[in-house]
Amino acid sequence: MVDAEDDDDGEAPSDGSQPVRPIRALVRGLEALQGLNRRNGATVTDIAKAARLPRTTAYRILETLCGMAFAVRDPSDDRYRITLKVRSLSDGFNDESWIDTIARPVLAKQAKDVTWPMTVATLHGTSMLSRTEISKDPAADGGRDTSSVRLPLLTSSAGRLFLAMCGEEQRTTLLDILARSDHADDRLARDKSQINRILAEDRNNGWVIHDDPAASELSLAVPVLVRSRFLAAVTMEFTRTAMTPEQAVEKYLPHLKRMTADVAEAFENYQPSQPSVSP
Repeated sequence: MVDAEDDDDGEAPSDGSQPVRPIRALVRGLEALQGLNRRNGATVTDIAKAARLPRTTAYRILETLCGMAFAVRDPSDDRYRITLKVRSLSDGFNDESWIDTIARPVLAKQAKDVTWPMTVATLHGTSMLSRTEISKDPAADGGRDTSSVRLPLLTSSAGRLFLAMCGEEQRTTLLDILARSDHADDRLARDKSQINRILAEDRNNGWVIHDDPAASELSLAVPVLVRSRFLAAVTMEFTRTAMTPEQAVEKYLPHLKRMTADVAEAFENYQPSQPSVSP
């Protein structure tokens, strides 16, 4: 059933000349779903109070969610609970979304404290994917674009950091896959004792520098952790001629730790803007 106040036979203007009136029934349904998500079971009265709805309206919404398999009513205690189908609603909230919306603004504000270019990388399959670059002076790097650049797990600071910080089951699975690879960057995975020793040290440090003697550039990687969950690696790239790895750690590690902590806090506190709806 559609509320009469939300029924509209006309088409919405396509030129943006008039503000679009929010659909109150949809807003109420989403508020009820949020209320269920915050509780391990909720009664009709619980949701009515949380969403500021009449009890009959809350009941209709909850039964509609059950009909769509987003919720289920437990007859043992007459409480409603969300189902796994709710996860399908978050499929679009990918790494690009939260990095552009949350991480990039936070890092850009503090880029002056680091001076060297930084990138944000997340796991993508069996490699890390550089999602965006933050620089103190975007014009200074000649417009270089490092987004969508793949980084190997074992021979990049971001990749090693992920392997060190992820769960044991995921780490074992990824190392087994890499051990069967013929790529030179994955060769270290065949030496389990050595890679386990390296990753244990990285995990103990909480940061990684991958020092390849053949490379002119090095990178220092620090994790963005939310409740011990690895979200991304923020890496600072610097040249070997400018400073040693030890100097980079001493000078810039405190800044990077503060920045990644700020990103994690912004992630936890992030609330998408919601339209105001008249009662």
